[in-house]
Amino acid sequence: MGIDINTFLKVFVNTAFYTLFGIVIFFVTFKVIAANLPFSLRKEIEEDHNNAVAIIIASVIIGIAIIIAAAVHG
Repeated sequence: MGIDINTFLKVFVNTAFYTLFGIVIFFVTFKVIAANLPFSLRKEIEEDHNNAVAIIIASVIIGIAIIIAAAVHG
């Protein structure tokens, strides 16, 4: 009934790899989006308290995360 250690290690390594891969892709994508905006994202959210920009960026983050999860899952 126990799990074979080789199977466990294989699944663990695959999970760690795809987790790191997803985080790197997410980070790069977010940096590209932030660099292409005609305004400072940090200034709009932190200093001007622009909730609309924060909601749009949160939606983009969730969308990117869903796409990455679907691509990693296959």
